[in-house]
Amino acid sequence: MSEPVTFIHLTDLHVGNPAVPDDHLYSDTTTTLRTILADIKTLVPQPKFIVVSGDLTNRGDAGSYENLKALIAESGLDMPILYALGNHDRRDGFYPAMLGRTDNVDAPYDHAAVIAGIHVITLDSSLPNKVGGAFEPGQLDWLRAEIENHPELPKLLVMHHAPALDMHNPDMEWESLSYVDTEALRQLVAGKNVIGILSGHIHYDRVSNWYGIPAVVGIGQHAATDVLWLHEGLRMLEGAAFAIGTVRPSGLSITFAPQPATRRELHSFSFSGMAEMLKKYEAAPAAAAE
Repeated sequence: MSEPVTFIHLTDLHVGNPAVPDDHLYSDTTTTLRTILADIKTLVPQPKFIVVSGDLTNRGDAGSYENLKALIAESGLDMPILYALGNHDRRDGFYPAMLGRTDNVDAPYDHAAVIAGIHVITLDSSLPNKVGGAFEPGQLDWLRAEIENHPELPKLLVMHHAPALDMHNPDMEWESLSYVDTEALRQLVAGKNVIGILSGHIHYDRVSNWYGIPAVVGIGQHAATDVLWLHEGLRMLEGAAFAIGTVRPSGLSITFAPQPATRRELHSFSFSGMAEMLKKYEAAPAAAAE
């Protein structure tokens, strides 16, 4: 790769079903996403692809995915869009609506593609009815094999849950990739041509995206992204941002699109409040899927 390659990183779309009222949406995510897609279409040159790192919908029902699919079609964007699944997504809603797939709809959605000389590897870190993430049996074996493909190409990993930042604090595991899988991932990517891990999911003032893989620790070097702009953005804020990634021979850089002056926080959670929401979410999974 000799020329820079740009792409778009979106996360936590939390698109809703227009036919179903949802008191867990704190902004008009459909309008916000429509605006963002229109902004992306104006970029010159056009990005080579879009990565959407999970929580595509807020409730995971078929109507929400149909809304997302319609918004993408309406945008007229002519580039590949790579999706990961998050804790607000449901595989049995995603597969039929987005991919037309009706068999094996409980399987993790792991996939990979080479676009513009970038090997993008997407992992499904979602666990049904859980906020935190982990890999199911076989997923890391799949990744181990996939990462050996195209060894000459720079690789981007995409997953909804960021590797754990708080290995010393077990109380924090509930929102990240599990500690066990964080360590397994660290070992797996060590020495490989992985230039970054794109994630989402963060609920309050902690960093979620991991850009760059330092040689010493094998996984780490988080970027000081503003979680109010991107993570949980479309659900929590008006006019949430998108990030522009640029892959150069020297590595990966991330910048944010210009922010509108009207941006304001609509809702936020304290840690204790989030813990209470977690208890309710896991105690009533059926209600969350309605």
